[in-house]
Amino acid sequence: MDDTTQQQNDQQQPPATPPTPPVTPSVEQLQADVERWRALSRQNEKNYNDARTELSQLKEASMTDAEKALEKAREEARNAALSEVGSRLVEAELRVQAATAGVNLPPAEFLNVQRFIGADGSPDSAAIQTFVSSLPQPSKAPDFAQGIGLGRQGDSGGYAAGQLGRDALSRMSPQDIAAARKAGKLDALMRGDL
Repeated sequence: MDDTTQQQNDQQQPPATPPTPPVTPSVEQLQADVERWRALSRQNEKNYNDARTELSQLKEASMTDAEKALEKAREEARNAALSEVGSRLVEAELRVQAATAGVNLPPAEFLNVQRFIGADGSPDSAAIQTFVSSLPQPSKAPDFAQGIGLGRQGDSGGYAAGQLGRDALSRMSPQDIAAARKAGKLDALMRGDL
């Protein structure tokens, strides 16, 4: 290479500058950015809903009487079909919400499931949630009195309530055996019931 070519190459390349570190935005800047995008999203959603409403109004205005009757019949058929399966959907939603909340539903014959069907035939989730949250929580206490000597009383290895078996007897000292006999805990064993 000759000197003129080298000088031309040096003149064409800009001098090297050290790379600048990336700028880290502050929390306030990030929050402002999030709010800006949220506002833009809300505005876009509002514009979409307005345009959709305007389109449906224009479609409805340009329909003939026959098209309007056909559309009305479609809507009625859709609502009738949804009302048929709507009660099943409501029952399923009730069971799911009750299971999630840990409550027991009243029997189905006492529920008016039509109350939970919305105007469009689909389940009204808000009404179902309100109803399920109004149900009483099941008590943690046992349903029946405990410790009255009826039924199985703890893990006695199949022995009668409060009676000791041969395996327990084999691990006891003579003093413990005398105390158990006096307390009546060996009665079934002495009768030969065990």
